[in-house]
Amino acid sequence: MADTNYDVIIIGSGPGGYVTAIRSAQLGFKTAIVEREHLGGICLNWGCIPTKALLRSAEIFDHANHAKSFGLTLEGTMKADVKDVVARSRGVSARLNGGVGFLMKKNKIDVIWGEAKLTKPGEISVGKSTKPVVEPQHPVPKGVKGEGTYTAKHIIVATGARPRALPGIEPDGKLIWTYFEAMKPAKMPKSLVVMGSGAIGIEFASFYRSMGVDVTVVELMANVMPVEDEEISKFARKALEKRGLKIITEAKVTKVDKAANSITAHVETKDGKVRQITADHLISAVGVQGNIENIGLEALGVKTDRGCVVIDDYGRTNVPGLYAIGDVAGPPMLAHKAEHEGVICIEKIAGVPGVHAMDHRKIPGCTYCNPQVASVGLTEAKAKEQGREIRVGRYMFNANGKAIALGEDNGMIKVIFDKKSGELLGAHMCGAEVTELIQGFVVAMNLETTEEELMHTIFPHPTLSEMMKESVLDAYGKVLNA
Repeated sequence: MADTNYDVIIIGSGPGGYVTAIRSAQLGFKTAIVEREHLGGICLNWGCIPTKALLRSAEIFDHANHAKSFGLTLEGTMKADVKDVVARSRGVSARLNGGVGFLMKKNKIDVIWGEAKLTKPGEISVGKSTKPVVEPQHPVPKGVKGEGTYTAKHIIVATGARPRALPGIEPDGKLIWTYFEAMKPAKMPKSLVVMGSGAIGIEFASFYRSMGVDVTVVELMANVMPVEDEEISKFARKALEKRGLKIITEAKVTKVDKAANSITAHVETKDGKVRQITADHLISAVGVQGNIENIGLEALGVKTDRGCVVIDDYGRTNVPGLYAIGDVAGPPMLAHKAEHEGVICIEKIAGVPGVHAMDHRKIPGCTYCNPQVASVGLTEAKAKEQGREIRVGRYMFNANGKAIALGEDNGMIKVIFDKKSGELLGAHMCGAEVTELIQGFVVAMNLETTEEELMHTIFPHPTLSEMMKESVLDAYGKVLNA
């Protein structure tokens, strides 16, 4: 008879789930992970990774179309083959999907294939998956366990999230897309309306614009990427509009009319006026919601709030032995937050000394549009709302030698310090490779670094990272290269 009893069972194999499973195994727990569709979850298969592959193709295409500015002449006409662009993206995803399977095997973690449901504390039943694998490059891994009843002292829910749908504008997979369809277009559309300007919406808008598509973004709030610092948001908007993106803020799509091969979006602006925009497709990117349905939470009396499981600082729910991490446990819905949250959860279970709660102020956010946007900590507005006396420093890419040499001199870095203590409160960036640069400020904040320590840090030359130091110097009236 198959062994069905474990120390830890994790439901969901996204970044939060599989990383937690690995750490669980490292800590000596007998561990299993339940998956119904694809190892690696949305992030590896339909989100973080394959979108970056698409955006990389778009970046190269952009550079090729401006080869003359680098002194290069390309023979013939540049064109993007959507079939090959998508195939590369799916291949990248498949490679990482297989990598997760290898990690499970390496760490002796059992994979249970199917749909899990909590039946009572410490027990789940696993039924046949209703999400069959649809891509040959993402097969069900060999050696997995299947349907049955499984028990564990600790069960961690890591079921992730799915695209949110607005009433009356539900995605249909044909004319109204979510990121699933937007990632695998059968042919390149000529025009798109993107509803929502968060990271998902802006990244797809940026990708399709690079591919030559006429793109209109509709955002309910006053600024694109509304969670970002207002100054950075406005800077990014100008850069995106310079690339040909059409952006309508303080507006909402109230209705969508469908024709045979097009949609007409009715867009209402804050003054009550309605304009109609006809396009091949509409991408619905109005956020995501936790996957909390049909997994037995209600029967066990698990507390939820606004579509997410309620947890404490260590992932514990109100039901003993039951935990939740990642998107299903609430915002920010980011893969790196899920991973860190999962490690905190399992280390707390194991009694690892020194485990402390995650500081949400130090979770970086990245948007991989062109130009990129990245941030950590408080915005200027939030710092002022808290009654802080602040110093603000700024540095522009057009004063940096490396940025000019790269042909990427449109960008800015902004830092916010507490005027009294010198504490770094926030950092906000827009420009080339800022999604890589931001971690320098994250580390600084985590180490409670002050402005003095940053000023005395030697940054290599010539690099984009020098701008980080210059922005700090600017906050204190000591900027050198501007």
